[in-house]
Formats: sequence, structure tokens, C-alpha cells
Amino acid sequence: MLETWVVAPTCLPVVLRRCPACASERFRANGKFRVNAHHKLIDAWLLVLCTRCGETAKLTVLERTNVRSVRPALLARLHDNDPVLAAELLQDPALRRRNRIALDWTDAWRLDTGGLDHADLDREVIDVTVRFAARIPVRPVRLIAEGRGLTRAEVERLIEEGNLVSATRLTGKQSDDFTFTLKH
Repeated sequence: MLETWVVAPTCLPVVLRRCPACASERFRANGKFRVNAHHKLIDAWLLVLCTRCGETAKLTVLERTNVRSVRPALLARLHDNDPVLAAELLQDPALRRRNRIALDWTDAWRLDTGGLDHADLDREVIDVTVRFAARIPVRPVRLIAEGRGLTRAEVERLIEEGNLVSATRLTGKQSDDFTFTLKH
């Protein structure tokens, strides 16, 4: 039997960046943007707030960009403070690199197993496809443990015994879709 699990975000992740005011390293994005136009050039920033002191920091989205080269739909979303756009931009590796930030997804995602309970463990072979709604780095061992109602040690034992197999490496973190097979 084939099951599909989905790893979905529940909120925006915490932005990891040093605060110049209080030396905290955690900022919260709330989906607000600041846009400045200088004649034919435009700048846009995603605003983030320090979780300790409330200091505002700006993450560069557009810098001295010709206004005509910005899609009107993107410009409208920036002006409307679109929270979905904020989530999309935080997923962008180029934006994270340019602003020298990292993301902390702790408590910002959930695993949807499609409503299946853990009582169906008596099946001989279970094939599971794990899909990521966003690029959320999570350890596959943790996902499998949570999805099947097992401990991480039990999942690692199943891997060692060859009863849990995947074409994808199950150690480390994963943020791309993968499949695995569990044999009982």
C-alpha cells in the first residue's frame, strides 16, 4: 500500500541573524515590506523583528533595480505586504545568501500523514512518499518516527536491520521529496 505524507509549514520560520542592538540571533518575519522608489530605481526590503528587543532589521529583496524590470504583480504584492510572498522569499537561497541569514524551522512545520493511524502496522510492506510543501530541512528518521508512532531509536534499528529502505539517504537532513519502504 502506498501512503503519502506531507511536511507543511505552520508559520514563517525564525530568521537567524545577529541583532546589533541586543546581540540576540533570532528575528521573526511578519510579512511586512518596505519599498522605496528613487525616480527610475526601486529598493525593497522584507522587515524582520528581533524576538528579544523588537529592533527592526531589513532583508534586501530588491536593490537599485530599474522599476520597469520589476513585474507589476510582484510590485503589487510588495505594496500589499503579502505574507505568502514573504514565505516564498525566505525560501529563496539567493536572498538568504545575499542577506547572510539562516532559517530555524523548529516548531514551524507539521507532518500530515493523511489521517492514517499507527494501528495499521500489521501490513507486511508499507511504501511511503514524503512530499515537502516548502523547503523545510528535517531529519527523515524524525519524520518516520513521528509518522509511524515509533521512537527514533526504533527507526534507526529498522534501518540497520534492512527493514526500512530508501533510495535517499535517511541520515542527516532532507528537504526534497523522498520515498521509503517499511517491511515488517
